[in-house]
Amino acid sequence: MSMCLVLQNEFKALLKRLPTDRFLNVSTVAKFWAADLSIQKRYAQLESSTALVLGKAQKVVRKLFTLSKRCPKHPRISLPRERPVGFWLSRAQSLLYCNEHGVQGSFSEEVKSCSCPAEQPTCQGAVPCVVGTSSTSCSSCAADNATRCGACHHGNLLHLGSCRPSIAASLDHYLNFDLDMPDAEVKYLLQRLDSRIEVHAIYISNDVRLGSWFNPAWRKRMLLTLKSNKNKSNLIHMLMGISFQICLTKNSTLEPVPAIYVNPFGGSHSESWFMPVNQPDFPDWERTRLDAVVTAQCYNWTLTMGNKWKSFFETVHIYLRSRILTDDPTANETLFYEPLDLDDQTSNLGYMKINTLKVFGYSLHFDPEGIKDLILQLDYPYTQGTQDAAFLMLLEMRDRINRLSPPAPQPLDLFSCLLRHRLKLSAGEVVRIKDSLQIFNSKLPNASPEPELAQLCS
Repeated sequence: MSMCLVLQNEFKALLKRLPTDRFLNVSTVAKFWAADLSIQKRYAQLESSTALVLGKAQKVVRKLFTLSKRCPKHPRISLPRERPVGFWLSRAQSLLYCNEHGVQGSFSEEVKSCSCPAEQPTCQGAVPCVVGTSSTSCSSCAADNATRCGACHHGNLLHLGSCRPSIAASLDHYLNFDLDMPDAEVKYLLQRLDSRIEVHAIYISNDVRLGSWFNPAWRKRMLLTLKSNKNKSNLIHMLMGISFQICLTKNSTLEPVPAIYVNPFGGSHSESWFMPVNQPDFPDWERTRLDAVVTAQCYNWTLTMGNKWKSFFETVHIYLRSRILTDDPTANETLFYEPLDLDDQTSNLGYMKINTLKVFGYSLHFDPEGIKDLILQLDYPYTQGTQDAAFLMLLEMRDRINRLSPPAPQPLDLFSCLLRHRLKLSAGEVVRIKDSLQIFNSKLPNASPEPELAQLCS
């Protein structure tokens, strides 16, 4: 007992030496604990004395047991449970931050708050700011209020007691566009279905299982999605090509007719644009017969968009319909049969099978939190002069994103889709940001009129 009281005294002395001008996590308290030679010595003495007491108790009990004639079984020796080092480290945090009004509480580092006894007034004390090397950490806490940042690291700005990144000199810090491949190289890689430019996506369909035969009588729906907000929040993705391998039963008179819809940044299917395959100026499917398959007619279908038609994508929706092949030039080849005419004895409708379905392109660096910081500066500039820089950076970002709008009579407003679905802003916030950018742009010298954009995302 005397040794435990001695440790308590040493522990109180350690608490007085802990700094209070910044937040101390458990690992930091552990460093002070390990560096305190006196408490280490006392703790070691307590451990050795406890072992000595246990040994003596065991010896005495064994001797009594051998002398006793009435003990039916060996006695069990129980000493007070040893308090590990982690207990003392957590207790140090609780005494630092949860000891107001003379009430002792328990501190939680995860939420940086205290759990106080229910019948007592609050025990929550002031928790100082976090001093560290990350972009959101302070370099020091404020002298008059340790809960707020007093200074920030280079490249960050102090705003309302917290540190935020300053505006980067280049758009690449927020969104990197600098990756272009020659169209000849893209076409070569797509013809080989080269895995180096494949963007691995999740295949979802209730209608078609890859590698299994299906009846093509009705339209089939499939999609490839990336779930970027969950899995790849620091990336956005560029679509440059699509490829799928499809097989038909021997002598089938059917022809597959795929329709493609592209969702740029997430959201519902209605926020997708239709890919005008085989329309003027837009590339068409290239079909390659696979002679190695003798039991069926198999083809690789490849659509190469290249740099001219590349665009952002999050989900690719594929609708597969079928039409009956005919040599009659007067027949309407766009006429689809759903369901197909099963009474037509001259047609061998057969079955279809899709073995692979892949999207090709590349991924770009994307900093959603950095872009949100830029948007905050539109209303609350951290320092004088940074508001205009934030407006100019967002204008450049908006124009470069919308420049990659897919082919359409009216360009699409892809920038609003990015704000809505990748930054998770409300519809009202998106409208406010668009209006603010338009007003700022109209005041610039030699400002050109902005194009009228079609709204894709709600």
